[in-house]
Amino acid sequence: MAYSAEISRQNPSCFLFVIDQSGSMGDNFSNPPKPKAQGVSDAINKLLSNLVIKCAKSEGVRDYYYVGVLGYGKDIAPAFSGAIAGKDLVSISEIANNPARIEERVKKVDDGAGGLIDQTVKFPVWFDPTANGGTPMTQAFQQANQIIDNWIKQHPDCFPPTVIHITDGESTDGNPSNEMQNLTNLTSSDGNVLLFNLHLSDNPNARTVEFPSNTEVLPDQYSEMLFQAASKLTPFMVDIAKKEYNLNVSENSRGFVLNGDLALIITALEIGTRPSNLR
Repeated sequence: MAYSAEISRQNPSCFLFVIDQSGSMGDNFSNPPKPKAQGVSDAINKLLSNLVIKCAKSEGVRDYYYVGVLGYGKDIAPAFSGAIAGKDLVSISEIANNPARIEERVKKVDDGAGGLIDQTVKFPVWFDPTANGGTPMTQAFQQANQIIDNWIKQHPDCFPPTVIHITDGESTDGNPSNEMQNLTNLTSSDGNVLLFNLHLSDNPNARTVEFPSNTEVLPDQYSEMLFQAASKLTPFMVDIAKKEYNLNVSENSRGFVLNGDLALIITALEIGTRPSNLR
């Protein structure tokens, strides 16, 4: 059965984030307003921190995963900061040991009396917000294909890699559909590569849509293209989406989210990076 390979230090899996860093990612979204690039950066850094925790055992962080962040805008290049800058894929232990910096953030917590108080927390940063240039999405996916193809050649029996793409704009270098299809046609012995498309649309007719099973509620051809390119959720992902996040999904739901707020983006990232068989 596909998507059942054990994830272990001997047979790790990988995640690749493909992130739009074009100039329009500097525009605000969400409530309260925050630049898209900053919101995406926060979401990815939070997810990386959670992955480190998930892989932490008594003897240290186990390398169940290798992770990459590929940014595209003015340039197309690996987008980690600090000591791991320039690397396509990095082991989760190397990520744990090399945050670019540790920031202090303030979050609201329950005061035990029905109110909220501010609490300062440590927030490791591996990926910084960037918004500059055009949207060379087709070239970005050509590079993503190379990274994932090389990974699978080295790990032919791995749990299939997951690619999570976040964008707010239309490609400026042609239709990326073929490159996205080439990506999801790549296979390990356990199944096809999984692609999630998270779309932050400026279309005034766009509303929040989470893991739809058809294009009926999508506002334009561009959203439809990203939906069609996205993979169907695996049965385990459907189960997690229903039971843990109370989402209305089905066996035909795809890994596509339109205009999700930061909380929904983080939910989508969590679902997309939650294999059923970590050992």
